Amino acid sequence: MSRMKICVLVSGSGTNLQALIDARAQGRLDIEIVHVISNVASASGLDKARAANIECSVLEHGAFASREDFDASLARLMAVHQPDLFVFAGFMRVVGDAVVSAHAGRMINLHPSLLPLYPGLHTYQRAIEAGDSEHGASIHFLTAQLDGGPVISQVRIPILPGDNPQQLAQRLGPLEHRLVVATVELFTRSKVECGEENVRLDASTLNAPLLLGDDGKLHDNE
Repeated sequence: MSRMKICVLVSGSGTNLQALIDARAQGRLDIEIVHVISNVASASGLDKARAANIECSVLEHGAFASREDFDASLARLMAVHQPDLFVFAGFMRVVGDAVVSAHAGRMINLHPSLLPLYPGLHTYQRAIEAGDSEHGASIHFLTAQLDGGPVISQVRIPILPGDNPQQLAQRLGPLEHRLVVATVELFTRSKVECGEENVRLDASTLNAPLLLGDDGKLHDNE
């Protein structure tokens, strides 16, 4: 079986990209990161990719006359190298129909909340203001609905008394890295499919998202 080809999309620091690079180097992930794409030319994630000798491309959305033009160009750029899986890891741009229709079922997105709670921005603040006892991160299939695709995996952490958004984000960050690696590993070992409202794993429907354990592996949440 050939090595899974991955394309990673970033807008910022690329810490989750670095986690994938490290896991590949350590032999945990049997993947080839064939392309890193950013919509921000100054994104430090690009430096991490170049340091690992990974091909990079910049597609700045501000250079396009319309959102539709950007989406069409992004869809074409993503198709270069024919990746098996696209990992949206801190890509701060909502993608439209041209991207979704071209690559449906092969795109996953990391979102810092326990979806379906808190799609969109400012998730840490919203969870704290709601008085939630826990927060976390989710990886879901990217679909036309913002942060609304079927959820594959999650990691959960408690919200501690006195927590502010910065503290919560700082504690969650390293666990997000582990979640991304574990979820990509799942794709390399199993057949993961996007249904209309659920995820199918090796032809069986997941009744709930898989949970990241202390061992860095994904486990059934039952």
